[in-house]
Amino acid sequence: MVVSVHQLDDGAWLSVNDSRSVPVSQLWLLARHDFCGCEQADFLAEGFVEVGVDWPDIEGRIAGQCVVCGASGVTDWLTLGRVSRETGEFRQVVPSSVHVPERRTRLANPE
Repeated sequence: MVVSVHQLDDGAWLSVNDSRSVPVSQLWLLARHDFCGCEQADFLAEGFVEVGVDWPDIEGRIAGQCVVCGASGVTDWLTLGRVSRETGEFRQVVPSSVHVPERRTRLANPE
């Protein structure tokens, strides 16, 4: 199945299959991250820097800032949504839920 993924309007939108699917200017909650010193970052997305596919996930790196401490920069890879294997339909993740940046094989570090 072929899926078209690209950025529109200088990184303001993620387009999936030629449809504006994910905008910036949303607040993302990041946990287990290295973006800033906050345990849980309230990250305001300002622009998509890079997008890609790790089938069936659509992922991206987003520029923005933590509204708690003011740190700014670019996130590691975040899952932005998933494509249904059966229908090819894209479903965006809920930005206000907790997200763990970076492709990981383990969520916790053993002590």
